Amino acid sequence: MTAAKDEWLEGIIVSNTHWTQNLFSLRIQADLSPYDAGQYTSLGLTVDGERVAQPYSILSAPGAQPVEFFFYTNLDGQLSTQLAKLQPGDTVWVQDHPEGRFTLKQVPDGEDLWLLATGTGVAPFLSILQTAAPWRRFQRVILVYAVRQETDLGYGELIEKLQQAWPDRFVFAPVTSRENVEGIIHGHIPASIGDGVLEHTTGVAMSSGSQFMLCGNPGMVQDATKALEERGFTRSDNGAGNITIESYW
Repeated sequence: MTAAKDEWLEGIIVSNTHWTQNLFSLRIQADLSPYDAGQYTSLGLTVDGERVAQPYSILSAPGAQPVEFFFYTNLDGQLSTQLAKLQPGDTVWVQDHPEGRFTLKQVPDGEDLWLLATGTGVAPFLSILQTAAPWRRFQRVILVYAVRQETDLGYGELIEKLQQAWPDRFVFAPVTSRENVEGIIHGHIPASIGDGVLEHTTGVAMSSGSQFMLCGNPGMVQDATKALEERGFTRSDNGAGNITIESYW
């Protein structure tokens, strides 16, 4: 596979895993240029003679092949519905040279790293967690993964491997908003920050040594940022502060 003049690669679908009716993952063989965990690139298909493209965060670790992406099928979205139909051996356009600033390079040092995600916003965090950086820089890592229903929680096997690899340093806190499930926080991330439920459930206190990365639904990102600011935390800037954000759509 070679890059075209406009820096698009022709990737080959290796697998298409459907987690639920609306959630799926694509593993794509594509020789991307080097990138940092947390960055994104665009995927595209040729529709009616024109390339339709959309940026997506990369879920796999840098350098891993195939390259993996996690999607929510927007029934009104021309691209996502077509991507969901792809089968092994099909081709897809992949933009070379991933980009984006939502990486650990933008996060100041600290004691605990809180990764707060909704839905497919967990993708950049899973990429980051498969690298050495968070374990080298932080004493503990807390992944808060919020979905509507328990069946929407993807990548359970990968998360379990992380728990086994870092039993004393990795905390997983799933959250569901539309059903009560034993052992899972019920509600929304912003409220669980404000009322202390998140700290109580994880057993980790939010302190001046905490760093927060937020990714997913813009409403969650905005409200969770406000809840953290009410606790005295500030947006990270020039190596200081506690909150680093990425809003989807």
